[in-house]
This record gives sequence, C-alpha cells and structure tokens, in this order.
Amino acid sequence: MNETAASADVVLVERDGDIVTVVLNRPEKLNALNKAMWTRVGEVMHELGGDESIRCVVLRGAGDRAMGPGADISEFPTERANAAQAETYGGLMHNAMHAIRDCPHPVIALIKGLCVGGALEIALMCDMRICGEGSRFGVPINRLGLVMAYPEVEALVELVGRSVALEILYEARVFDAAEAKDKGLVNRVVADDAVEDEAYATARRIADGAPLVNRWHKKFVDRVLAGGAPLTQAEAAEGFACFDTDDFNTGYKAFLAKEKPEFKGK
Repeated sequence: MNETAASADVVLVERDGDIVTVVLNRPEKLNALNKAMWTRVGEVMHELGGDESIRCVVLRGAGDRAMGPGADISEFPTERANAAQAETYGGLMHNAMHAIRDCPHPVIALIKGLCVGGALEIALMCDMRICGEGSRFGVPINRLGLVMAYPEVEALVELVGRSVALEILYEARVFDAAEAKDKGLVNRVVADDAVEDEAYATARRIADGAPLVNRWHKKFVDRVLAGGAPLTQAEAAEGFACFDTDDFNTGYKAFLAKEKPEFKGK
C-alpha cells in the first residue's frame, strides 16, 4: 500500500444523501491520532466545506470503544522530539482543527467511549457533541509535560469558561459523561446503544432545515464570539439577505400550506 492510500485509510468518508460521516479510522489503536490522520482530516474537511450539496457532517471514531485516546505517543521520538519539530507538526494539527471549526456546514461530534487529549480537542472544534453515558473525557497532557496550544485553549475556554478550563488542564483527570455535561463540554448524553441514533436523528433535523440559514447562523455566532470592531454596514445587512432567497419563499409558503418544505439551498 502506498503512502497516499494509507493516509486515506486512516480517515474514511461515508455519505448518505446530504449527510456525510467522517471516521477517524485506527480502531486497532483506539483511533490514536497520528501525522497521517491529522493531515487527512484537514484535507477532508476542506474538501467537504466546498461542497454546497452537503447539509451536515458527523465526525466520529471507528468502533464503539473510543473516539480517540489522544496522540499516538510512539511518534514523539521521530516527529515531535523538540520545539521545532512540534511546531511543524502543530501546523498540521491546527490546519485540521481550523478546517473542522471553519467548515460552513454544521458539524456534530458523535462520541462513543474514550474521548481525551487530541480527540477531545477535535470534538471541541465541532458545533455540537453527542455522547454515550459510558463516554469519558479529559486532557491529561500535563502528565506528559505537554501544553494545550492557543487554538485549542481558545475553544475550551469558549465552551466551558476560564475556571473549568483550568480545572480540566490542571487536574488532568479523566471524567465521565455526566460530569462532561455538567461542565458544558457536551450537548447531550444518551444511552451508549443510542448514540448513533441520536446523532443521526439530530443531523437529519439539521439537514431538513434551510442550509443557507444554517450556514448564516454559524457565521453570525462565530462573528459575535469573535467580538472586535462593531458590525460593518455590509455585515448588518447580511442579516436580511435570507429574504431574497428561494428557500425563504419555499419555507413560508410551505408553512402556510401546512406542508414540509423542500429546501434547495438557493
């Protein structure tokens, strides 16, 4: 098997109509994240982001045991042995994470089993996180003498706040799904055997909505969180652009007719 094929094998892309599933695929290693996987996640998410026929992306690990245990530590001696190497490697990681976070489509993390370290960092970049009651979470990297870099810290703090973020990083505990929900790390906790059903039912509800509106809402929420300068006139006007779309006409007419709308993303 050549290197390109091997790289593609560690991240699978499965499509069911307008919903796409991206699978972290190293089940023999509990989906531990290696260089090939980070590279391919970035490539895949950039590709999916440019496909306007997609309405929702589900990101998960292969199998039922883990979304992922974090980094593949066996790579450290050759790929991340010093700061210079780590910075280069970090570029691959952050490209993948930004591609997930910046994807214009809604992205759901489907979490089964263990979700720690880099796997949790990937989940943080998704728009929603749905897990099973048996799932476990944490960032135990201070046990390895490692820090969480700024992009991941930003996502963690944004989700759970300063004090809880520091608690997670200081104590380096692995905790259960109920505590993750209490901390605000996940949106929804369901029975372990119901995670897939709930995640894909959620994806279907999202995909049945107007796709342009979902993309606008994601863009608007990110702009609000970014803060900075007041909205420009063009940004403020974009809040009314939906009224010029075919989907708006489809939506309100279907509502009046008590029918299910069939949105085209136009």
